[in-house]
Amino acid sequence: MILIRRVIDEVPRFTRRSFGSYRIRGESLDSSVSSTSTHGIHVFHCRDEVGIVAKLSECIASNGGNILGADVFVPEKKQVFYSRSEFIFDPLKWPREQMSEDFLNLSKHFKAMRSVVRVPLLDPRYKIAVLASKQDHCLVDVLHGWQDGRLPVDIECVISNHDRGPNTHVFRFLERHGIPFYDLSTTQVNNREGKILDLVQNTDFLVLARYMQILSGDFLKSYGKDIINIHHGLLPSFKGGNPSKQAFDAGVKLIGATSHFVTEELDEGPIIEQTVERVSHRDNLQSFVKKSENLEKQCLVKAIQYYCDLRVLPYEENKTVVF
Repeated sequence: MILIRRVIDEVPRFTRRSFGSYRIRGESLDSSVSSTSTHGIHVFHCRDEVGIVAKLSECIASNGGNILGADVFVPEKKQVFYSRSEFIFDPLKWPREQMSEDFLNLSKHFKAMRSVVRVPLLDPRYKIAVLASKQDHCLVDVLHGWQDGRLPVDIECVISNHDRGPNTHVFRFLERHGIPFYDLSTTQVNNREGKILDLVQNTDFLVLARYMQILSGDFLKSYGKDIINIHHGLLPSFKGGNPSKQAFDAGVKLIGATSHFVTEELDEGPIIEQTVERVSHRDNLQSFVKKSENLEKQCLVKAIQYYCDLRVLPYEENKTVVF
């Protein structure tokens, strides 16, 4: 069955809906779930005050849970509190719905800006769409990360502004695994974003795997959820087009890649992860680019993993806390 689809004008338009705070509902427990060692993750962001850690610990312990690890960050003179806790619990003693209710009550008590709890074994996997252009290395690495379980996501589709023939590695992989591929290469530029919105309305976040098109502010507002991009350069240096060539021409000794959230300002979004490697005068442009591509793959996959593991929290106007 051929899964490549050329998008036509009759695709239903995306209907905007509210993407405010929400609670993830758990699924019913079945016999495959261990009743004593189910793993949970909770992140919390609120105004700092005395007793937050004690209340968080009490919430987990009073329901029979056991904290495996906890990270806390209270920036100096900022009066804000960030935490991420990993714990195990017995779903028979602390049902998933009750857990959400307990953490919600705690959130209300501290007037939290963010409180999210996730139980990977019980909660739905994140649904994503991957956007890519001509270069395949980041897209292929994301697909393989999904295939071997490194990325706890369901890939709803791959969207590209570059055609891929039926004999290409990417096309055969997508067809073999039943992942739809949407070719927008023939769609007019002014209609392309509308088509993308139609295709991604049921996703939890988007991944730009070297998608070399700028998404407009209208698109970002209409989609309303997080978009993770990989920039083939060590931001904030060498922004815009062809940063590898820029860095090579500048004679840098360290090259890198940056994963960040997409905002209206080009390559200015909050940084999630950066990877670096040393280069020297012995590198030519070809070896320089090859090293850069390897860094891009590693950096993007790490950013997706961090995001799914609830390790990334917004900090100040344009920063992140990454536990």
